[in-house]
Amino acid sequence: MPDFPNIVAGNWKMNTDIASGVSLASAIAAGAAGLSGVSLILGPPFVSLAAVRDAVAGSGVAVAAQNMHTDDSGAFTGEIAPPMLIGLCDYVIIGHSERRQFFGETDESVGRKTAAALSHGLRPIVCVGETLDERESGQAAEVIRRQVVAALTDLEPESAQGKLAIAYEPVWAIGTGRAATPEIADAVMGGAIRPTVAASLGADAAAATPLLYGGSVNPGNAADFATVPSINGALVGGASLDAESFLAVAAAFAALQ
Repeated sequence: MPDFPNIVAGNWKMNTDIASGVSLASAIAAGAAGLSGVSLILGPPFVSLAAVRDAVAGSGVAVAAQNMHTDDSGAFTGEIAPPMLIGLCDYVIIGHSERRQFFGETDESVGRKTAAALSHGLRPIVCVGETLDERESGQAAEVIRRQVVAALTDLEPESAQGKLAIAYEPVWAIGTGRAATPEIADAVMGGAIRPTVAASLGADAAAATPLLYGGSVNPGNAADFATVPSINGALVGGASLDAESFLAVAAAFAALQ
């Protein structure tokens, strides 16, 4: 059993305004008081980071940004630099499939963002995953290994050990209601991701890296994923927008600790 708690992170995507975000965060923080053995992270839109941070202060619930730029400053209209996030959040989601699909993020840019986050004391949650075509053509493991290697290529083991998480989110399961089976997730996470982290950063860093499953996780299937030894938590999308549902997912992972 790993020596870190399971992690359940909520990615709110482009949902909630400040007021509704505070209400949601407050309800989750209140419910989190009854859970042990699981760390909760909330990822609101940029405009709500400060308000959500304040709403969960003292509860043990952490906050994540959904993205960031690689550079510290510059003429990049609409972008958010890593130093701007310091004090607002502890985590940042890097390379989500929607960023790759709609905004042209590449394996190389994900690697640069991962290194930039760590250099500023932010903890990256690095997302990797294959498309349906890649899975059906037998390329899933190869694609995942390539993405993991690219994300970690600029890191030193000492700087990364215990300071990042990797989320496996099969692209064909994002927002579709179609989750991968626990067996598929285990084959990728235990069979491809962790060995690749070990090859890139060493066995100690691999053992200290939480692996999260993301892809239509909900209260109905969370317990199935929570029982898989290679899975250390979940990156939750739609179900994170309802406090009761998100807490039910968290409870499934808390029960295993």
